[in-house]
Amino acid sequence: MMKRSYLIVNPHGGLKKGLNILEKVKPIFEEGDVELNILETKYAGHARDYANEIDFNGYDALCAIGGDGTMHEIINGMLTRDDGKQLPIGLVTGGTGNSFMHDMECLNPRNAARRILTGRLRPLDIAKVDANGEIIFAFTMVGWGMATDITESAENMRWLGGQRYNVASIIEVMKNRKRVSKLILDGSTVIDDYSFIIACNTIHVGKGMQMAPLAQINDGLIDLIIAKKAGRLKLLSLFPRLFNGSHISDPLCEYRQVKEFSIVPLDDNILNIDGEINIDRINIGNTPIHVKVLEKEINVLV
Repeated sequence: MMKRSYLIVNPHGGLKKGLNILEKVKPIFEEGDVELNILETKYAGHARDYANEIDFNGYDALCAIGGDGTMHEIINGMLTRDDGKQLPIGLVTGGTGNSFMHDMECLNPRNAARRILTGRLRPLDIAKVDANGEIIFAFTMVGWGMATDITESAENMRWLGGQRYNVASIIEVMKNRKRVSKLILDGSTVIDDYSFIIACNTIHVGKGMQMAPLAQINDGLIDLIIAKKAGRLKLLSLFPRLFNGSHISDPLCEYRQVKEFSIVPLDDNILNIDGEINIDRINIGNTPIHVKVLEKEINVLV
């Protein structure tokens, strides 16, 4: 029975959406007789610091209002604690990218709060990413190559609104730069020229793209979508198919499920980890990378 929980909320993010959602879900926790200790974030990375430093004794859960970015911070904070302690994580949907909650079919904040109150634990695999010596934990995806470059380009075109991803896709496809890399899957090595490689623990990435239709959050495997170098027209025809999952039947894509993999490119490139490319203009991670699945590493309340 859940009695006490932390609830992390960002009072300034997303048009102050966090505080509006808090007002909606607070009564649900009160009806469930849960004592909430509300922690407001004051700077970027504060959720990570809370998860890393707060006292877990006497608490049953660590909850937060947010999306994939908030969850990424909490997981990375919790898994690097000095005392090694863990609490089940409850996410109340409230981010801009909610790929994890898309998989959980729980995009309504009130429903998310009610699910947390059931106390039902669901184990979650974590991808341990060694990015050129830096350890980062991922729970949805790790992306490299053209797809990451598109996200980075789109960030610089926010003035275009929702069209920025389409424009960025065309620009990067037209560049079609070389990405010769060594790819090691469960110990076997292939060297080729790739367009992109995206490793997924969740079916969805970004705003509801069905990148890995066969992914499961706790099967001990990470699903890789491997797109080899192709002509510009072929690549342009592939991108719309990433939204509905039909790309996995395209000869351009190879779909693999592995326990660990490495990407060692000739030239080092930035990564997209859980939808984040850089935090305060600092890249979240760079190649070469080695990724290993930590099976059922944490518990989520969902």
